[in-house]
Amino acid sequence: MLRRDVLKAIAALAAVPAAAWAEDAPLRTGAASPFDAQTVINRAGALAAQDYAPRPKIPEEWQKLSYDQYRKIWFDPRNGLWEKTNRPQRLDVFPPGLYFPQAVEVNVVENGTASPLIFDMNVFETTDQFPDLPLNEYMGYAGVRLRADLLNSGLYTEYAVFQGASYFRGIGTGENYGLSARGLALNTGDPAGEEFPDFIAFWIETPEPSNKSVTLHALMDSPSCTGAFKFVITHGAILDMEVEAILFARTEMSHVGIAPLTSMFLFDATDRTRFSDFRPNVHDSDGLLLHNGAGEVIWRALANPSELQISSFRDENPKGFGLMQRKREFGDFNDLEAHYHKRPSVWVTPRGDWGAGAVTLVEIPADLEIYDNIVSYWRPAAPIPAGAEHKMAYRLQWGADPAPQTPDLLRVIGTAMGGRPEGGLVMVIDFENGHLVPDDLETVEVVVRTSAGTTTPGILQRNPETNGPRLAFTYDPQDAKVSEFRVQLRTNDTALSEIWLYRWTLTK
Repeated sequence: MLRRDVLKAIAALAAVPAAAWAEDAPLRTGAASPFDAQTVINRAGALAAQDYAPRPKIPEEWQKLSYDQYRKIWFDPRNGLWEKTNRPQRLDVFPPGLYFPQAVEVNVVENGTASPLIFDMNVFETTDQFPDLPLNEYMGYAGVRLRADLLNSGLYTEYAVFQGASYFRGIGTGENYGLSARGLALNTGDPAGEEFPDFIAFWIETPEPSNKSVTLHALMDSPSCTGAFKFVITHGAILDMEVEAILFARTEMSHVGIAPLTSMFLFDATDRTRFSDFRPNVHDSDGLLLHNGAGEVIWRALANPSELQISSFRDENPKGFGLMQRKREFGDFNDLEAHYHKRPSVWVTPRGDWGAGAVTLVEIPADLEIYDNIVSYWRPAAPIPAGAEHKMAYRLQWGADPAPQTPDLLRVIGTAMGGRPEGGLVMVIDFENGHLVPDDLETVEVVVRTSAGTTTPGILQRNPETNGPRLAFTYDPQDAKVSEFRVQLRTNDTALSEIWLYRWTLTK
């Protein structure tokens, strides 16, 4: 399943057609059962002790809905959970069908009990062009959406969605949805194919009137493992998610991706030769940022390669990593519809010691912006044995620039490159201005390294638009088809800038 397909369907639901509103039909709950902190954990453990069994599907007629037909049904927000109460949140549900052939169990937790939401067509609105479809005992909702009064305006607007496999998304106040997170990534980029675990059940704790946060529990299932997740979600200019999870391995898992992020990078000023487009940039994220255990701050500019490429950044107890969108001006994209300048960045902060492993970056060739072709995650060095339990905890922050600030290091704010008439390439890196930048840039040490080919030492000048340093150097690949670059500005044997990394590949 393409995550971009899922987002396309969700976006369709936001464009509510003009139609007469039906009478209120609030979400209904069924019989309550006890719930505590161990409920989801115990259920995940018991499920892992059994052979994996795919969930039953909704009627085939729902699965065969066209995209246009699926747009003809949407949730009526008047029926949202906790509507017309003093609770600070609202919860909506999504209709099944199209990309969502299996229902997700949704439960509401209050006073130590959990009550399941009962599927009810009346909570949705449809146009007269939506077909009359059969129901079966496996009908249910496809996912959940959280809303709150983000601007103290009396309007409850969405800020997080959990829908499709183990995908979920969030935004800081005033932003547009962009990249996604997942509960777990398995075998990403492997020749045998990737495995996509599913969130098969949710439990949403009823928030207190004074509580800005909401707690959501999720049960995950897949052929290789099960998992019990807990999300404590707090909306704001930066959306904050504290995540705790326990995995129960059915089989040995040698390629596990923890805190996976999925994004899209089509092109920027590093390579426009494959795209005829009026926009200067098209991407949800333009770089992978790492704060590694050794104290280095690394900016790995993203690429859209002609062949699959996987990069591993070995580390011990990383301080954090994330996919970032540093271009934040409308003119960076010139797109009146996609608003890429308002897409969030996401920063992952490990909780506890993660030990040895690698931040892994997967870059997949893409020719259209509808495809998500960028994945990053933490891959533990040691496999998780069959029958083992694996605990993990981390923080996710969604916003314009949620990464910890390093004021003594200049951030990379732009990368560009292009051919030279006499052969080779000109590579240009823009750094932001900072209080430690000397007036005389000739005193700055420029470190340029490449694994293949040759480079010139580079020229450092001030960019009159940003007032920050701009480094330009030429590169001659010679016979190289791929080369790894490492660049940094230094003063007095001390880092002045982030470390800029890039993998250049010969375009076919």
